[in-house]
Amino acid sequence: MHFSLKHLAATTLIVASLSAFTTSAQANLTPQQNAVILKTLNDASVTDFRQFLASLAKTDLAKTNDIAPAIGAFLGDKSLTAEQQNAIHRLLGLYARIKYGSAATETLRELVAIPTFQVEGVAQHDNPEFIKIADKIKNLADAFNLKFRNIDNRVYEISLDGSGPEVVGIHAHADVVPVTPENWVLEDGTRLDPFKVTLIGDRMYGRGTEDDKNGIVVSLYAMKVIKEEKLHLARNFKLLVDTTEETTGDAIPYYFEHNPTPKYNLALDGGYPVVIAEKGYGTVMANFARRPAEGTGAEITSMTGGLATNQIPSASVATLVTDKPVELAATLGKAGADYAKHNGGNFSVTAKVVDKDVKLTVTGVSAHSSEPESGVNPVARMLDFINSLDGKVALKHNYITDAARYAADNWGLDYLGGKLGVGFSDTFMGPLTTSLTFVGMDEKTFKLAVNLRVPKGKSPEVLKAEIAEKLDAWSKRSKVAVAFDYSVAEPMYRNPEGEWVKALLAVASENLGMEHKFGTSAGATSVHELPNGVQFGLARPEAKYTGHTDNEFKTVDQFLLDLQIVTEMMGRIGQLPKL
Repeated sequence: MHFSLKHLAATTLIVASLSAFTTSAQANLTPQQNAVILKTLNDASVTDFRQFLASLAKTDLAKTNDIAPAIGAFLGDKSLTAEQQNAIHRLLGLYARIKYGSAATETLRELVAIPTFQVEGVAQHDNPEFIKIADKIKNLADAFNLKFRNIDNRVYEISLDGSGPEVVGIHAHADVVPVTPENWVLEDGTRLDPFKVTLIGDRMYGRGTEDDKNGIVVSLYAMKVIKEEKLHLARNFKLLVDTTEETTGDAIPYYFEHNPTPKYNLALDGGYPVVIAEKGYGTVMANFARRPAEGTGAEITSMTGGLATNQIPSASVATLVTDKPVELAATLGKAGADYAKHNGGNFSVTAKVVDKDVKLTVTGVSAHSSEPESGVNPVARMLDFINSLDGKVALKHNYITDAARYAADNWGLDYLGGKLGVGFSDTFMGPLTTSLTFVGMDEKTFKLAVNLRVPKGKSPEVLKAEIAEKLDAWSKRSKVAVAFDYSVAEPMYRNPEGEWVKALLAVASENLGMEHKFGTSAGATSVHELPNGVQFGLARPEAKYTGHTDNEFKTVDQFLLDLQIVTEMMGRIGQLPKL
């Protein structure tokens, strides 16, 4: 039916049959028309939303477009059709972008400057950096007149209250994956500080710009706009900022042990337009006990890989001890060049003498482990290359050569489980992926992780048993002692129903010029096991995702568009009569 967006105290909401309009009602503004508005108005020319609309009403765009009646009805506190309502929300998003784009960008800089990665031996909630970011978010919430709660420094809750009992949970996270600072170098040699936003062209480089401090920022400013404009909401929003999304994942469950679970949940930590399926997250951790080296020749004493199981690094470095370092470096350099040439040529293998040792480096392309196809995995190539040297270069056998043999025999350079014979695929969700990622060493053990992303089609129990049977048989056959730890989670698949997901899909696809269809993701978010959980951006599926990579960045234009989209979404979802 019809209802007014503002000044509803004296207006009765008649909502019984509005749902009939929501699937077909369009917002009347194309991305091209949005661009015209952005060029016409700027932050200096707008004071509040009503003044923004009044200014816009005088432009040729408003006069030649169907938005003029919507603006007139809104400014006159009259009832709006569903289509006019959507147009006003589209304009609300544009207003937020114009009014607060610069301030939001500065806030992103401030959050990125706080290095919120996991520190070994320190619980996340005891890490001073998380206390620091909590204080920063609290100060912002207070300044925006929003309610803030710090739940034992595990989850930061920011509330925007509406008139009804329903709650929509907006999920983002403050933690980031670790960095290898020396790898943050652009192709032209420019060195970057991972914890300082560096603007080069339209790119804002910095850890967390893409994953996921941008999500925190755009949500806060969207809430600010709705609050200060006193826009009526039929339900409540809670922004839940997770602190362990990249690590243990125990903060959100902790929060829900002490607080009610929202009936509707969306993560600003995935892909546009609306993602209704997430692969299950899994790990095959191989543990090789450290043992004395056997045989003659050089010995590999260390090796690096990803700093987390969900991170494919840009480089892997192995250290070899030898009494003939110059000769060994030359031999490995030649063998490495041949290996790279015969295995795609899209990575490099180099060797050089450093302090009497030989540093062997495989340089690939870093990627989030949910998208192994977007990178070139140097960990897999390092291990396969080391294994290929057997019989060609004199190497002592130890736990690292054991790991190399294990990796080469069972996983190889394939990231689809084909080498092990466990691959499968779902028509909608895509294939199982298997990426060699994390490498860890301590006094007793060399650890090597394979990160799994599991679609529907095979239960976690069946897949785990299948992998375990094959690896146990290999261990017995090869006589390589290795202990395995397995974890495989269920994939998430939602049957998209309800007006709220239709509205989400409309908001994202219209603003981005995308096909109007639901998506799937290999990345698991904090809504994976929550009711009505979906992803709503903030990554574009056609662009390479830079979260977890060296030189992570977000473009300024996309960040501002995210602010616009999230503001429109909150206004629209907040006012739907029924979700």
